Amino acid sequence: MEITLNHTIVPAYDKVKSAKWYEKIFGFKFLKVWEDFAVLKVNSTLTLDFRDEKKFSKMHYAFKVSDEQFDEIFERIKKESVVYGSGPYKLDDAKTNNHYGGRGVYFRDENGHILEILTKDYVID
Repeated sequence: MEITLNHTIVPAYDKVKSAKWYEKIFGFKFLKVWEDFAVLKVNSTLTLDFRDEKKFSKMHYAFKVSDEQFDEIFERIKKESVVYGSGPYKLDDAKTNNHYGGRGVYFRDENGHILEILTKDYVID
């Protein structure tokens, strides 16, 4: 059996608001509030479990997407006036990148986490 990531906890200032923002931007499915978590279904094996925290470290979450999904998500980013950029240190240059023959873009969620969508895997050799 291939090992897969089942869930990860995402700290947030407002778990439900955050989960619904990801649903709006990415098209993921907000399932419900369960115990301390607002549960968001990313795909058949992974959920993001948002949990309210007052203080937390900002994280980076990268999502590999198809070209069609990239176009759809990027349009929603622009429609919602989310600041975006071509890299983790260029979060506001309003550009995308073409790393490894694909497309990528970085942006922050309302909690300050750095998000990335990319269409090609990084070549790590």
